[in-house]
Amino acid sequence: MWYRKQEIIKMDKQIERAGDDNKNNIGVLYGIGVGPGDPELMTLKAINTIKACDIIAIPAVSKEECYAYSIVQAVLPEIEKKQIMCTPFPMIKDKEKLTISHNKIYSDIVSELEDGKSVAMLTIGDPSVYSTYMYIHKRVMQAGFTAVMISGVPSFCAAAARLGISLGEMMDEIHIIPASYDVRDTVGYGGTCVYMKSGKKLAELIEVLRTGDAIRKKKMTVYGVTNCGMESERVYRGLDELTEAKGYLTIVIVKYS
Repeated sequence: MWYRKQEIIKMDKQIERAGDDNKNNIGVLYGIGVGPGDPELMTLKAINTIKACDIIAIPAVSKEECYAYSIVQAVLPEIEKKQIMCTPFPMIKDKEKLTISHNKIYSDIVSELEDGKSVAMLTIGDPSVYSTYMYIHKRVMQAGFTAVMISGVPSFCAAAARLGISLGEMMDEIHIIPASYDVRDTVGYGGTCVYMKSGKKLAELIEVLRTGDAIRKKKMTVYGVTNCGMESERVYRGLDELTEAKGYLTIVIVKYS
């Protein structure tokens, strides 16, 4: 218990120092990973940082539609009293439209930082893994502001734990792949392939795995988890079960041996 209290005090001081380091009372942006879905997987540092921030930025059009917000709310009900900034990132590949959207979000956040407000931007999983937060993080840093990343449990690690399997042992390679893009060349990889957010292209991924040349040369074991850690979580073992999977937050893990 003493150790836990000391760690909380230490983290609170780190948060305070980040704000003190800024000149002219400029606010700090925090990119906070809230984990894959189970509120109990949120870190103490994430919770304490959210408590200390003035504004909570969420990647959705409303609190009701935000996975990350609902995760935090379950463990930190007082988040409802915080000022909420909705920053929906469109899931599109049109560069021009993405630029317009990112510019708007960046401008809104910088306006609050210039007013001396600290902003906590929530993201599922970890902010360093295929997170839209990074677009804003890099721009804020380039503009001379302070941006701090708070790590969260990555969804693929939580999925492996839920399945009771390892992602890598000894000399195994681990490949993290965005399944929303072309996956045809990945079936030749060795070790473990993790396909992130594969929901929309799941049928295509299954077909690629069924017909890939590498399948005839190596033993392949396939797993899937949808909405890992949430009430709607589903687990799949094998390609046949995987065909039943639905949902954007579907992770597919393929192990070759």
